[in-house]
Amino acid sequence: MKTTPSGIQKLDRVDRQMVGLLQKDGRMPIVNIAKELGISETTARGRLKRLISEKIISVVAVSNPIRLGFEIIGNIKLDIDLKKKDAILQALKAIEALNYVALTTGGNNIDIEFIAGSLAEFKTLIFEKVSQIDGVNSVETSLIVEIIKDTWDYGTAWDNES
Repeated sequence: MKTTPSGIQKLDRVDRQMVGLLQKDGRMPIVNIAKELGISETTARGRLKRLISEKIISVVAVSNPIRLGFEIIGNIKLDIDLKKKDAILQALKAIEALNYVALTTGGNNIDIEFIAGSLAEFKTLIFEKVSQIDGVNSVETSLIVEIIKDTWDYGTAWDNES
């Protein structure tokens, strides 16, 4: 396998195709994956196990939180003291209502997606949890009122390679 400049191992053609199939249908049976890729079921099972154990993919049900009854979903952008970055990230990882936390560049340092069951939960999340973390300088929130597009079948960066 080739390695990218950032040290990530490129996936071979079979792994890339497997990822693509699972991005379209995460419930596809392993026997169908093997048949589609022209490999044995044992080989397909082993490759899938490796892709999951190496955290290249996770096979989960992607849901729409609005349709699941959550009152408030949205995005939080944090400006932080970068000297306290690691402690802040650890504290954020521990907050259950946060389902996505990313270190970013630009005007803010951290981008977060959250889900709250009510306005009271949202208030607690922002004013009693996130903003109270030592090193958080400012908190900016935006609420999602409707999900227009939510796709996960973007393939891999190497799909056009042979």
